[in-house]
Amino acid sequence: MTEQERIVQLREELHRHNHLYYIDNNPQLSDQEFDALMRELQDLEAKHPELYDANSPSQRVGSDLSNEFQTVRHKRPMLSLANTYNEQEVREFYQRVSDGLGGEPFEICCELKFDGLSISLHYEHGELIRAVTRGDGVQGDDVTANVRTIRTIPLRLQPGGGWPQEFEIRGEVLMPWASFDRLNAEREEAGEQLFANPRNAASGTLKSKTTDKVAQRGLDAYLYFLLGDELPADGHYENLQVARQWGFQVSRDMIKAKSLDEVLAFIHRWDVARKQLPVATDGIVLKVNSLRQQRTLGMTAKSPRWAIAYKFQAEQASTRLREVTFQVGRTGAVTPVANMDAVLLSGTMVRRATLHNADVLEQLDLHIGDNVLVEKGGEIIPKIVGVDMDNLPLLRGPRVEFIKHCPECGAELVRYQGEAACYCPNEAGCPPQIKGKIEHFCSRRAMNIDSIGSETVEDFYSKGLIRNVADLYDLTLNRILDLGRGYKTRSAMNIIEGIERSKHVPFERVLFALGIRFVGETTAKLLASRFRNIDSLAAATTEQLLDTNGIGAVIAESVQAWFADLNNIFILDRLRSHGLQFALSEEAQALQSDRLAGQSIVISGVFTHHSRDEYKRIIEQHGGKNVGSISAKTSFILAGDNMGPAKLEKAQKLGVPILNEDDFLKRIE
Repeated sequence: MTEQERIVQLREELHRHNHLYYIDNNPQLSDQEFDALMRELQDLEAKHPELYDANSPSQRVGSDLSNEFQTVRHKRPMLSLANTYNEQEVREFYQRVSDGLGGEPFEICCELKFDGLSISLHYEHGELIRAVTRGDGVQGDDVTANVRTIRTIPLRLQPGGGWPQEFEIRGEVLMPWASFDRLNAEREEAGEQLFANPRNAASGTLKSKTTDKVAQRGLDAYLYFLLGDELPADGHYENLQVARQWGFQVSRDMIKAKSLDEVLAFIHRWDVARKQLPVATDGIVLKVNSLRQQRTLGMTAKSPRWAIAYKFQAEQASTRLREVTFQVGRTGAVTPVANMDAVLLSGTMVRRATLHNADVLEQLDLHIGDNVLVEKGGEIIPKIVGVDMDNLPLLRGPRVEFIKHCPECGAELVRYQGEAACYCPNEAGCPPQIKGKIEHFCSRRAMNIDSIGSETVEDFYSKGLIRNVADLYDLTLNRILDLGRGYKTRSAMNIIEGIERSKHVPFERVLFALGIRFVGETTAKLLASRFRNIDSLAAATTEQLLDTNGIGAVIAESVQAWFADLNNIFILDRLRSHGLQFALSEEAQALQSDRLAGQSIVISGVFTHHSRDEYKRIIEQHGGKNVGSISAKTSFILAGDNMGPAKLEKAQKLGVPILNEDDFLKRIE
């Protein structure tokens, strides 16, 4: 047998043993025997790089090479499910399905709702070719390299399985409780910030820049939806049973219910039994089983009419309040945090819970030493919902009051009109705000310097390398490498290259990245479109700002205050000297017009030529205003496929014009 033939044999054998271990739970080799085969394959592949295969079992261990994510448009939109929180709404859903099918008999597939990150896997000729996150439902990130490290996702399907030449299967990437607890224990020992819950940990891991980190963290995946042109059966349940035979991990806890009573019995059972599962769940998914009946029922603009998610009621527990501390965020908002005796809640030990703001703190009337009622909103975020009045101590401790001064820098807190939060106004001298602003500046939707995350910002700040966003552009390769702390030449180069690329980010995103209070993405686009460059915006009067579509008094005041701060002007001048974009490009200005000026437009449905976000941007470029609901003031509706029937009915009732994509594009030429 040649070495090339041995490589092929080892790959097939290791794929088979992976399936036996992770899917069938029936290992036939010891860990040592499996590792020996893997080492042999890796050695042979190193000798024969011309035989590289992205789906080789050796790729599951990952590498330390940087992994850049590309945005990919979904072949079929990944819509979200409508949520329901009580049995009455489940009954109403069941009745709507019955009415929609004209009394025709139907079955409901009842499934556990796993709490992770939605993923779409594409296979061709039995091999994984692409894995894409849900993203905004229209497009997501290509995370194929990272997904290949998840051992319960087959890279190559078992031969002779009868699978279609091309299909898509969707599911949830998640982190089991055991992996989550191990990861947080490691982070705590290293002095790193802990993940709040398994879902956040799974999401952060799947977006890691190096696949070796993903491989080490022990992600898992359950698949729950098969799509394609040549599916095995008309039944959703039946298709998933076949998918299990192909090698996919499909939950064995799903059932087909033939009546509402069976549906409710499934919900009642898992409301208790889910607490014994090795992974986090936050509800039940109910789907009409027949694909033909699903097509009959159709979709709304946001979700299918043939499926619904039942969310479990949040679990509640009582524990003792030890103290309340106060955290300062990027914007200067100060948040009170309750520190409590550890209590088991929905599978995790809870010690901290947010108290949101001063108003919430006032309403709760907390005293140190009180027993408080804690629950998890959506089974994820712990929050205090009240004092356990049945278990009050005989002598209550001091009442918890909201602080008057910043806990980080000592500045007197302020509260803006109409705002629930209290803020530290010392933007230039408060460390959490400084670091938060730098993180925001580097974030994906701002300057997209994706090689700089929160840990890097913390490290650079603590070493005195950066004190504001302009300092980023003074970084050099040698200055980063001199820090040590594991910075390799490649990772340092990625940082420098990312900073250099950010100089080409368009003006509206630079404006958003500056972190002007109350200026989010949409507001930054409006201001960039109205004033065209940073100097015009800096010189804008109150009247000019208020005359801008979507800008109110609070935003106008905040913008003017930002430009009145000499420290901000100094940073702005430094950024300008480094070549950042502080004016709309000629191309962007050429695209602008006032063809939609003064018009309020509703977008509904699924589109072909552009995504919903792109259409929103086009409307803004031509002076129009995007609105979410239909009223008598709506100028027209831009409608794609599957426009919601409620919107259609309301538009017809009010006489609001409806334009399809082609008519709309002709209108703006």
